[in-house]
Amino acid sequence: MPRHHPAPPAFFARETARHPDVAREDPSAAPARTTIGPFAVEIGHDGVVGTRILAVEDDERIRTAVKMALEDEGWTVEEADNGEDALESFNRHPTDVVLIDIMLPGMDGFEVCRSIRRQSDVPIVMVTARADTHDVVAGLEAGADDYLTKPFAPKELSARIRALLRRARTTDPAVAHLKFGDLEIIPDEGMVLRDGQEVHLTKTEFRLLVELASGPGRVFSREVLLERVWGYGYFGDGRLVDVHVRRLRTKIEADPANPRHVVTVRGLGYKLLV
Repeated sequence: MPRHHPAPPAFFARETARHPDVAREDPSAAPARTTIGPFAVEIGHDGVVGTRILAVEDDERIRTAVKMALEDEGWTVEEADNGEDALESFNRHPTDVVLIDIMLPGMDGFEVCRSIRRQSDVPIVMVTARADTHDVVAGLEAGADDYLTKPFAPKELSARIRALLRRARTTDPAVAHLKFGDLEIIPDEGMVLRDGQEVHLTKTEFRLLVELASGPGRVFSREVLLERVWGYGYFGDGRLVDVHVRRLRTKIEADPANPRHVVTVRGLGYKLLV
């Protein structure tokens, strides 16, 4: 049964949906949305049961808003207000997705992300208060799969989490066993070899490589890669693709600055050369 939510306090401000997918829904079925700090809290009930999310945020109001919104999706939420506690919680409990605010006391969000990425390929979403390119790129370079800029609607957060979970929980080998040069891709085993040695890729990096390998020599635009690898439509950001391509090159190319496999087609996108 849906949980009963008390009426929002006076400082909550109701707002209408601003996102295309919300606008397409039946208004009579749309859940109410309220704002706490930079977050618009929305009540929904279509989550994935059994999913555990670690939310790392030092602002208690924001953390509570996120927890309430995600629990209404049916997900279990663990909380941490600093990096050290976040790592302890991550090591203690199995986690499906990690949300990390960049600005944390002590150990910042970048270092938390790097620490988790060194031991796990769990999906990570970085949360930033600015759309500053440096923060976004630094978060993705630290190993995050995606980022969100405050303020954002929980519907967008939930949609991104669902997309991350779909990618993490499904395998879709779009290509057969493929070998070209010093690289070997084995999609059904989730494995990439370089000169016979296994290369550790995150799930997102692996899916990006497999997608490019599904059409060797074909140019894939950033928009197509966002849709097929990230599962995002209107809220995708081309920087996700660019940074993940750079990270992929550092792992599979002998000389990342002069790639032989994943190459840029100026003004169009990327392609895989075999």
